[in-house]
Amino acid sequence: MFGDLGPVGIALVLTVLLIVGIPGGGKLKPLGWWTTLLVAMLAASAYKAAGGPFNIVPDAAGTVINFLRGLTKGATMPALALSTAIVMLYLKLSTKQLGFVTLVFFYLAQGAGGNWTYLADAIENARIGLQ
Repeated sequence: MFGDLGPVGIALVLTVLLIVGIPGGGKLKPLGWWTTLLVAMLAASAYKAAGGPFNIVPDAAGTVINFLRGLTKGATMPALALSTAIVMLYLKLSTKQLGFVTLVFFYLAQGAGGNWTYLADAIENARIGLQ
């Protein structure tokens, strides 16, 4: 339909969808909670693959992760991923907040190993399937 988007194109499209889709206001309804979660996870995977200017997101997530690990000495990646998942599921986050927290969660899940890695790999495989 649109030809070969490639990793950079997918990252760009998903970024635009998050930026304009979360607040909505046009013909379509704003993105809901679950849609925001899925789009943000796909976007995080695309950012990782796209590199270049999209490295700012993994770098920012890495900064947050390093801060959390420094704040809670000895906290493992699985503990941080589970803690972030709990925050996402139990706090009343706006979809904007959810989008940001999901980006951090994705990178935590990727580095956590075990079941968290399966989740991150599933998102990565879904992104690869979109190419």
